[in-house]
Amino acid sequence: MLEKFLKQTEFKDYADFMANFKVEVPEDFNFGYDVVDAYAETEPEKEAILWTNDRGDVKHINYAEFKRLSDSVASYFQTLGIGKGDCVMLILKRRVEWWITMVALHKIGAVAIPATHLLTDKDIIYRCHQASVKAIVAVGDTIVLRNVIRARGYCPSLKHCISIGPAVPQNWDNYWQGVMMAPKFKSMKGQTRVTDDFLLYFTSGTSGAPKMVMHDFSYPLAHILTAKYWHNVDETSLHLTVADTGWGKAVWGKFYGQMICGATVFIYDFEGHFDAEKMLTVMQDFKVTSFCAPPTVYRFMIRKKLEKYDLSNLRYCTTAGEALNPKVFLEWKKKTGIMIYEAYGQTETTLVLGTYPFVEPKPGSMGLPNPQFPVAVIDADGNPCKPGEHGQLVIRIDGKKPLGLFKEYHRQAELTEKSCVNGIYYTKDVVYYDEDGYFWFVSRSDDVIKSSGYRIGPFEVENALMTHPAVVECAITGAPDEVRGIVVKATIVLADAYRGKEGPDLITELQNHVKQETAPYKYPRIIEFVDELPKTISGKIRRVEIREKNIKS
Repeated sequence: MLEKFLKQTEFKDYADFMANFKVEVPEDFNFGYDVVDAYAETEPEKEAILWTNDRGDVKHINYAEFKRLSDSVASYFQTLGIGKGDCVMLILKRRVEWWITMVALHKIGAVAIPATHLLTDKDIIYRCHQASVKAIVAVGDTIVLRNVIRARGYCPSLKHCISIGPAVPQNWDNYWQGVMMAPKFKSMKGQTRVTDDFLLYFTSGTSGAPKMVMHDFSYPLAHILTAKYWHNVDETSLHLTVADTGWGKAVWGKFYGQMICGATVFIYDFEGHFDAEKMLTVMQDFKVTSFCAPPTVYRFMIRKKLEKYDLSNLRYCTTAGEALNPKVFLEWKKKTGIMIYEAYGQTETTLVLGTYPFVEPKPGSMGLPNPQFPVAVIDADGNPCKPGEHGQLVIRIDGKKPLGLFKEYHRQAELTEKSCVNGIYYTKDVVYYDEDGYFWFVSRSDDVIKSSGYRIGPFEVENALMTHPAVVECAITGAPDEVRGIVVKATIVLADAYRGKEGPDLITELQNHVKQETAPYKYPRIIEFVDELPKTISGKIRRVEIREKNIKS
């Protein structure tokens, strides 16, 4: 499969990779026909998905079945009047129906909008209004159904609410009943173009209202690089990425690229909060070979007795979603012998920076650029930054959209224009690169703290605090100060062993610890202890909310 889209698939080193990696993009590429159906024709018994849940149920889906089911769902949607360009929201948790429905929507040219089950009725109303959602396909869970029902009357564009079960409310369409009764699907192969609207994500909204990020039909091909040269998967891989299907990480790590590379996608469908011991047991029992998870998951795992689990089949580990603390990298390597390969990207992009199999990871670094995205670091005046200098990470477009870069902020032309100026896409992330060309995350541009003439990135201080055993989680923000204008404030969630010890002594201890771990001027002059940090529904810290609270108080 890879050879259909790459002239060269193996690279001897990073220089070879940068010089010779290139994806061939057919004008009418459609993942549903050119990957799923292609495998069904040439390797019908090949396993596409291995699914299990926290009750012990197991499903194996090969490509022949994947094609049959996605064809039937596509036909069913057509009977409902859903077609090319229509927006369909999917609230399906990690049910196997998510993969089937995504491919069905691709086959008929509809726009898929993956969404998390954590959305409230107000969130659903906002998304339906913004994107003119025509149908919602939802898991038949009480809370999800309740929120969609509450929202439905306020969403004039919403024509169909479809439940996959177990519960199917009155006036809802029954997914599996409709699929069983659908006529034979007539292929629409060749009727979409790579420039057509394909996939829409609402951003997590860390600093404002969620934006609508639209990708086109070429998007899956951009994830060849993600899967092959970051996750390092191949035909023998059983790959697990920990992500809810409502987040972009799901299509990064458990769908497009992995399937194009021939790996089997492993899905662990669990309810409730993440349980490190259950995850480790599943990885052991199913012999997972490659694993990707956000740093938070690794933080929980290294607190467990990893020697209890047989992870001998595990060959490769990766992380993204937030900056990786070097302490976690080193502890995981010490306990498993496996390095964690970090990468960076956004909802608006695919993988922009990464640590690849042919480069040595540096603990805490996002890695090196790749051939898909010509990147640079520039200062406030647009001048190139030197090694070690903080600046904004940008992508040079130079007249042609790089493969993997979003098409637009849907229906938000002004936002699109502001993000792409004079042939440059501004990521709004502050970074620096070292003498070896490795990139390091500093902060979002609106999170940088200017105090007493210094520019301080919150991640540097958070990194320092996280090395103290008292700190489970923390957020660094600026707080108003009469003398200095702005001072550094730390909002901290304490480890269980330190709860009840909040007070001047612990504050002083933490302040001194930061002074020893990083430049003393960065230490937090204010420390507040909280039970939990404010977060977006995707789990990212909302520093903007803490800043607003600082100003009010």
